Amino acid sequence: MFEISRTPIDPVALRARLDDPRAGGFVAFEGWVRNHNLGKVVTALEYQAYDALAIKEGDAIIAEAKAKFGIYAGLAVHHAGLLPIGGIAVWVGVSSAHRDAAFDACRYIIDEIKIRVPVWKNEHYTDGSTGWVECLECAAKAAHSPQGHFGCSGNHKH
Repeated sequence: MFEISRTPIDPVALRARLDDPRAGGFVAFEGWVRNHNLGKVVTALEYQAYDALAIKEGDAIIAEAKAKFGIYAGLAVHHAGLLPIGGIAVWVGVSSAHRDAAFDACRYIIDEIKIRVPVWKNEHYTDGSTGWVECLECAAKAAHSPQGHFGCSGNHKH
């Protein structure tokens, strides 16, 4: 299940949605807004999403992870709107019988979200200017991906 949220992401509530008595492993990833990028001081980030397509593609990614890694459940939420430094931009959680599957599936989900889900990041800088982030890493991966590329949520090291 993939969601777009315009309210702060609550990792405790999200984790509770993945509780499963069969699960022996749970892994989560949180992508945070950092205060710098490419030598510029960042004061905030603003995410825009094409909600209907983002949800459809995000759900497909989680379904792929379930099939590929045999996990019990996966959940991902991406924020849309303005976030301050330290805000959670994206959260991914996975529960499974064993830790290896949970780690692998969580990594797969976040990596595919960055490449395939139509969410775009606009950085706000100390001088009052803004700039859309172009992720060359995501574009290079997408060039070899049959699913295509919509943008970069920017939740990784450039």
